[in-house]
Amino acid sequence: MANSVEKLPYGPIWPLGNITVATPGTPVGIMSLVDPSAYNQPETPSSTNSYEYTVAAQQILFIAQKPGASHGTQVNAGNVYLVMYAARTGSGAGNRDDMGTLIWTFANTAGSNLFLASAPLDRNKYNPYALYLDADNAGDGCSVSLLIS
Repeated sequence: MANSVEKLPYGPIWPLGNITVATPGTPVGIMSLVDPSAYNQPETPSSTNSYEYTVAAQQILFIAQKPGASHGTQVNAGNVYLVMYAARTGSGAGNRDDMGTLIWTFANTAGSNLFLASAPLDRNKYNPYALYLDADNAGDGCSVSLLIS
């Protein structure tokens, strides 16, 4: 059975799905399943495919896990890394080895999660298009959800 992919960003909770790294060292955008063509990325010109406003999240929840062999989820085989989009941050690789883009390391243990949150009613919101995941092992990743205000 195929996984559901919720593509309507009306919130308040928007599950983005399990973002899986296919090739270690090649980061995958957390919006890759819901907007694979990046139509709604802030720097993409408006088109008939884009929303009226770009996506902004008050909070982002990362649960370091991957789909289980038969049901549910299982612990990743290695570490998973949250990194910034390299084109915005400089000339480095923008992957797990680029300490200039590294935000967080999810250890390969149960309960390795991250909840990025800004102050309620704050104008400082997260641009999910700027966040990518990299991993030590192919097939590892995170389940990611946005909380829209």
